[in-house]
Amino acid sequence: MRIAVVAPRLHEPGTVGGAETLLYSLALDAVRLGHEVDLLCTCAKNHHTWANEAPPGVFARDGLTVRRFPVDGRDTGLYAKLQVNLASGCRLSPGEQEQWLANGVNSTALVDWIKSGGRDYDRIVVGPYLFGLTREVCLAAPERTLLVPCFHDECYARVEALHAAFSKIRGFLFNTEPERKLAHRLMSGLSPRVEETVAMGIEPFEASKTAFASRTGIAAPYIIYSGRREGAKGTPILLDYLDAFRRRTGRDVHLVLTGSGEIEPPSSLVPAIHDLGFVSEEEKREAMAGAAAFVHPSVNESLSIVVLESWLALTPALVHAKGAVLKWQCESACGGLWFKDYPEFEEELSFLLDNPAAAATLAAQGRRYVLSRYSPEAVRARLGSALER
Repeated sequence: MRIAVVAPRLHEPGTVGGAETLLYSLALDAVRLGHEVDLLCTCAKNHHTWANEAPPGVFARDGLTVRRFPVDGRDTGLYAKLQVNLASGCRLSPGEQEQWLANGVNSTALVDWIKSGGRDYDRIVVGPYLFGLTREVCLAAPERTLLVPCFHDECYARVEALHAAFSKIRGFLFNTEPERKLAHRLMSGLSPRVEETVAMGIEPFEASKTAFASRTGIAAPYIIYSGRREGAKGTPILLDYLDAFRRRTGRDVHLVLTGSGEIEPPSSLVPAIHDLGFVSEEEKREAMAGAAAFVHPSVNESLSIVVLESWLALTPALVHAKGAVLKWQCESACGGLWFKDYPEFEEELSFLLDNPAAAATLAAQGRRYVLSRYSPEAVRARLGSALER
């Protein structure tokens, strides 16, 4: 088949996000299944400004044909105002919903390419859910479109204008069972032709547990977080909790960070923070392997790729209990613990530090789970079935 995978940005250094990583991986899997795949994306790199930084055009990469299209002009002031209203619990009128979508991320050129016949795609795979671009792609060719929603239980997922478009499409490629159940709660009566929990394949790897400490000279035990640093990801909670843990217990536990975003740690925590920024995959994996735990405090995830990677690195996970997907991942894998408040965080981190054999058992169970459920072959089989149906 001829397949288009539509992502808001191209997966590449400096623009790496979970949705972009997932969509790029699915595009590669479709190529490996024998399909002809175009990756359609915008010229944006920064997920805050959505400025057109890369040139439009067509080029080949990894067996894909990448087609870049410019982002439309937008009223950022109006968008920010509506965004704040949504986040504060206000229900937008139908007209305000249209304004919110129109002034988010859009690319008329990209949608016109699909509408005009483009390459006469048999299937169009698009995500994540919350952009005007995603809605317009769904409306352009609903009978051929499969949405990778990356739903979170958040205010944006309750915008009726999105539901109206998503009710018309061919189907959904979910990441986890909790995400699938959330979709049905959000959109009552949903009955797509295709509904598959596909997720993303993770290539197995081995990582040394001592290489990172040897290279960096970090002698203290440490926990690690990888990804964007922002309130929506729970990183302020992580900083506050670890600072409290160090003060209350007197234990010199450090924090290693990889990824992007500003942080504002308490001054007492600053000496124990090692902010590496963007690192190579090998460096990230070695940092994960040497950690006492991979801590993910987010409550809004549709799938945590980094938790899966931490299990492959044989490191247990410690996640926020209010994150339904993260807790489900830990329960399903028997690969980690979850905390609902600071006292539980302190107790569970202390347990992992004091019981290395139990921590190693959790990590090994997590690795077995990833190798079974998220092997590239298993994910590719689920994707192939969804595309053919």
